[in-house]
Amino acid sequence: MQTPLQRKISEAKAKLLVDYPYFGTLASRLELKQNDNIQAYLSDGTRFEYNDQYLSDLTQEELSFALSNGAMHAALAYDNRQNNRMSWLWQLATDHAINAMLVANGLEAPMEVVVDPRFEGMYAEEIYAILKDDIQNEAFDDDDSNETGFNEENQKKQEQLKNAEGDHDPEKKREQMQVENEYRQEQIAQEEMFEQFANDALEKMNRQGDLPLDIERFFTLHDSSKINWREQLYRAIDRHYYDDYRMMPPSKKLLYSGIYLPSLYSDTLRLSIAIDSSGSVDEVLLGTFLSEITSILIHFPSYIIDLIVCDAKIQSYRQILSGEVLEVTLKGGGGTDFRPVFELIERELTLPALLLYFTDTEGTFPTSTPFYDVLWVSATASKVPFGEVLEIEA
Repeated sequence: MQTPLQRKISEAKAKLLVDYPYFGTLASRLELKQNDNIQAYLSDGTRFEYNDQYLSDLTQEELSFALSNGAMHAALAYDNRQNNRMSWLWQLATDHAINAMLVANGLEAPMEVVVDPRFEGMYAEEIYAILKDDIQNEAFDDDDSNETGFNEENQKKQEQLKNAEGDHDPEKKREQMQVENEYRQEQIAQEEMFEQFANDALEKMNRQGDLPLDIERFFTLHDSSKINWREQLYRAIDRHYYDDYRMMPPSKKLLYSGIYLPSLYSDTLRLSIAIDSSGSVDEVLLGTFLSEITSILIHFPSYIIDLIVCDAKIQSYRQILSGEVLEVTLKGGGGTDFRPVFELIERELTLPALLLYFTDTEGTFPTSTPFYDVLWVSATASKVPFGEVLEIEA
């Protein structure tokens, strides 16, 4: 059973999805964690940590602002625009830019949040330069202290760290460094995934004309009039993904505000994917296939995917569930026969709504049309006996 605050957060997310679809989409992806050792809230890349009492005291509108702020910080956590700037000052500049953008879009900032009118419409790089000028009298050197802040303060922190390390056991320190490195690598991977999710959502909103005001200060927007093969691929998948929505009974999520929406029957993508590993498919094309499958797993938060590798016979099969890492060994190199894939699906697997077959379409096809949609993803335009062909660029 939800606590009053959890219910309040759920309502804020739902309202964001209606009023500010992009911010709502990102906020819905955030992992929430209570942390009463902080005063307000923070975002570390994929997780939104918050002080329970602080969020409880916010109005619904202020809570929407806080969630949007955390979502934007998560989307920008792996931002490569920082370069050699100091991390703490770059984060501060980014926070000012985000706050100004959210206010410009009509979101209400909590009283404690600083919204400096000087930074309205500015990029984070511009704000960073102003903040740096503001604190020149603190005598730091940006060239020597790239990402740790003031040299003197950094030296003090290093001394404190050394004193706290106890007996300075080299083996213990190596183990600790290894654990920290593994944690950081995992965090970077999660940040990259969230950034990809944010960019995918942005492209979708761009096509629909639902972009937030001034969002171009944070992301590179592509020309929405140009439809490329990747967009066509995701549109094809989206059609089957949303087929799992049930229109009745209505969702109770937004009934508090008088808004009636359809409820979800299932928000899990169920898909079959086949990869042609025959000798006629070169390594570059296979690399493109694997790259797109990885993007599919990032794009959809919940999925069950039957992954089949086949040349003239089935080389491997595995089911990939949400959160699992894509690991594929591409065995084969012989001729091409598409029939074993369709036979495996019909004989042993749950019939999919859609089969994506990554291939050059040079092989033996089944004689009968299956009872599900087939999208042949190929580097060349070809004639096929059933389904559609999507021509990609390797």
